[in-house]
Amino acid sequence: MAHLVFDAVTVQYPVYGVRARSLRSQLVRISTGGRIERESHGVQIVTALREASFALTDGDRVGLVGHNGAGKSTLLRAMAGVYRPAAGRIARSGRIATVFELGAGMDRELSGYENIIRMSLLLGLDLAEIRARMDDIEAFTQLGEFLSLPVRTYSTGMATRLMFAVATSTRPDILLLDEIVGTGDAAFQEQAAQRMASLISSVGIFVFASHDTAALKKYCKRFLRLEHGVVREVGADEI
Repeated sequence: MAHLVFDAVTVQYPVYGVRARSLRSQLVRISTGGRIERESHGVQIVTALREASFALTDGDRVGLVGHNGAGKSTLLRAMAGVYRPAAGRIARSGRIATVFELGAGMDRELSGYENIIRMSLLLGLDLAEIRARMDDIEAFTQLGEFLSLPVRTYSTGMATRLMFAVATSTRPDILLLDEIVGTGDAAFQEQAAQRMASLISSVGIFVFASHDTAALKKYCKRFLRLEHGVVREVGADEI
């Protein structure tokens, strides 16, 4: 049974070599959001997530809402174990998969097949799992013999198909998604939406950060609002 529990979790990170006044004027551009806590010797400590507490269990479909820089991406990465808390406790049970940035680990000099293996390994799959999913990935990309060619020969649309196919080829217990792919032609977007819906329906816990209110209401039943790193649960009418 999948579960994900945050108990008074605080996440902080240092910003080096930036004066506080300059940092304040640019803070809204920092994707992790947060507030400046202190400054010492040219280093600012930013609290990106403050004392977040909630519990997610099997069947939860959770939308993360908030302005740019509110802390949504930080929260997703803390859930995934990318960021370790400065205080508090995170308890996880179940296999986690993330769809944050398509193409993490892609090498444009390698072939499509080589990149499928490379990116899948980075997602935590072993070679047996990759082989078992290869036919599905091949079929979704519709790249045929191009999979044997270097990715640098691909168009943007072809590369997007490859990256999305790999990113959605896992069957985790917990799926963390930062926006839904909106690139490619209409046919690809429809295929991507169907594939993503199938993946979402198969997982125990789904967490989705987005500015798309319609998509959030379509896929999610619970909602967490972030404001400068502070998390509170809200109803669908507040997103």
